[in-house]
Amino acid sequence: MNPSDLDPLREHLSSRVIGQQDFIDSMLICLLSDGHLLVEGMPGLAKTTAVKALAEAIEGDFHRIQFTPDLLPSDLIGTDIYRHEKGEFEFRRGPIFHNILLGDEINRAPAKVQSALLEAMAEHQITVGQKTYQLPQLFIVLATQNPVEQEGTYHLPEAQLDRFLMQATVSYPNREEELQILTLDSDQQKSEPKPPAKQLSQHDLFQIRREVAELYLDPKLNHYIVDLVQASRKPEAYDKDLARWCRFGASPRASIALARCARARAWLDGEEFVAPHHIQAVAPAILRHRILLTFEAEAEGITTDDFLARLLDMVAIP
Repeated sequence: MNPSDLDPLREHLSSRVIGQQDFIDSMLICLLSDGHLLVEGMPGLAKTTAVKALAEAIEGDFHRIQFTPDLLPSDLIGTDIYRHEKGEFEFRRGPIFHNILLGDEINRAPAKVQSALLEAMAEHQITVGQKTYQLPQLFIVLATQNPVEQEGTYHLPEAQLDRFLMQATVSYPNREEELQILTLDSDQQKSEPKPPAKQLSQHDLFQIRREVAELYLDPKLNHYIVDLVQASRKPEAYDKDLARWCRFGASPRASIALARCARARAWLDGEEFVAPHHIQAVAPAILRHRILLTFEAEAEGITTDDFLARLLDMVAIP
């Protein structure tokens, strides 16, 4: 397998979504790294459209859940139903048992629903009562959320945020891209959107994942990855401003995610080994939702991306 095998998938995404290349790359990296993606952006920026387009181009079951304040955990994972004719309980599976799960506006649901996702995202299984049920081998959660300043949104628990491999941010399109969006919408009103030229089979996807996992990562770059994550926890060793801005650093999951995603980034670039710039390319999306800034940083208008840009400049490359 090689990166050109993903060309039909890329072409389908490009035909449905204008611009947003970083967002598309994040979806592909999570897909190849067997991880989950959190997407944040204002309403109307094609977050849901992009996720649905990705699902159309992959062999597997797809389901969308609209998260609302009255959603219950059983609406997500399923529940035991008593069958009178059998005299026993029977488990009715919920939508979480699909291969690709779109959690739309995930931060509009209360914490008890968010907690229902924790076991599924971390261990690919759920527990109902005294029984544990395995999820499909291909299981990926692509969740969208609106900024917390929006009405009716909740902060996601830090434990759940850490389960997402990456967090992508979607920004407004520029003028040329918005003109293309108008043209695309006009064309879609005249005829149905074209299906993907070829779906990526699960067999091929798992083969690509094995190749990604085997891509060479020099031990010196392992040290660089750990130095980056350690710097988020002990920023005072690098810069006094970094120390003022950071309350909590990233967990060891961030180190694992950096290695996995850097391999996927290198594979997509057609490289046979991981280089430092691959790690730096994926670092913001991996670390931005795992770092908690101080109130002082927020008062100064410092964003997590500002903090990470400074951090990447401070930590030496081997």
